[in-house]
Amino acid sequence: MRNVRFVGLDVHAETIAVAVAEVGGEVRSLGVIPNRPESVRRLIGKLGKTEQLRVCYEAGPTGYVLYWQLTELGVKCEVVAPTLVPVKSGDRVKTDRRDAEKLARCYRAGDLTAVWVPDAAHEALRDLVRARLAAKRDQLRARHRLGKFLLRQGRRAPEGTTAWTGKYMAWVKQQRFEHAAQQETLLDYLHEVEHVAERIVRLERSIDGAVETMPAAQQAVIAGLQCLRGVAKVSAVTLVSELGQLSRFGGARQLMGYAGMVSREHSSGARIQRGSISKAGNAHLRRIVTEAAWSYRYLPALGRALQARQSGASAEVKAIAWRAQHRLHGRYRALLGKGKTKQKVITALGRELLGFIWAIGCEIERDHPQEVRRAA
Repeated sequence: MRNVRFVGLDVHAETIAVAVAEVGGEVRSLGVIPNRPESVRRLIGKLGKTEQLRVCYEAGPTGYVLYWQLTELGVKCEVVAPTLVPVKSGDRVKTDRRDAEKLARCYRAGDLTAVWVPDAAHEALRDLVRARLAAKRDQLRARHRLGKFLLRQGRRAPEGTTAWTGKYMAWVKQQRFEHAAQQETLLDYLHEVEHVAERIVRLERSIDGAVETMPAAQQAVIAGLQCLRGVAKVSAVTLVSELGQLSRFGGARQLMGYAGMVSREHSSGARIQRGSISKAGNAHLRRIVTEAAWSYRYLPALGRALQARQSGASAEVKAIAWRAQHRLHGRYRALLGKGKTKQKVITALGRELLGFIWAIGCEIERDHPQEVRRAA
């Protein structure tokens, strides 16, 4: 299309630097505008017809609000991966104006990689899941503070008491100290542990409620992923919230690359050198699959909890989950036998587990083609 304008936006919390690249023409800066909906609307009105505009900006802390606004205005917009924007090795000057011009120039040349943008409902679910993760991390820190405080005072739980169980918490509440300052410290640490536990329960209830309002296709994918060993409800919801439609990936290898679980490579000529995983992807996704991969250390089996999660699943999904158990446990034994460290083995299992996650997602989404097309 002729007369297309490629617009690069360097977006910050309060300002947006704007640059335009004409087809076959120069790249010029249009200055800086406030990061406000009315300012963005006026800018689009000045740039010309919406069908002739191609806008991009980098993914970052400002989220996708600008993308949704531009899409509602009828403008084609893409959010690009900041780590994949080309950088000149000798360029030592960085300003908002130059960043916007570089985005416009690279966008016109087709050198930028767009990221998947969820809709508002999907983003809300992802925020809720990540809020629970933040609460779990807060719980770990709060427990550490309380446990180390008791250890410094020489207070040890009775023999046979498991930490953080009801019996353990009852023992903690019975502790008394000579100095009022230490007693207040104990009460504060104890209150924080109990408060975070209540937060987690409340957030998990909210996640259950959010899942019930999701489209039937996504609910089916969440239920299907729970057929895998090591993937319970919260893990399955996290996978769906981070990945969206699994069938949007062309293959399992593409999903592995998206998670940053493929090897780094630095090869030249006849020399081929591969290193550790790239980690150039979704860290939340890597965490979930790595935690789940530890379950495949054990011999393939269907425990009571796994059987309950698999009830109602199709025979095809159950077959994929059963193949995953045999394949991943076999890989675990084989890699350990070659002398690989346990952490490297688990990372390798997590990478292969993504392939089974992709297969289950595609199998279920194939049975809900209309909903998948509507969400795309």
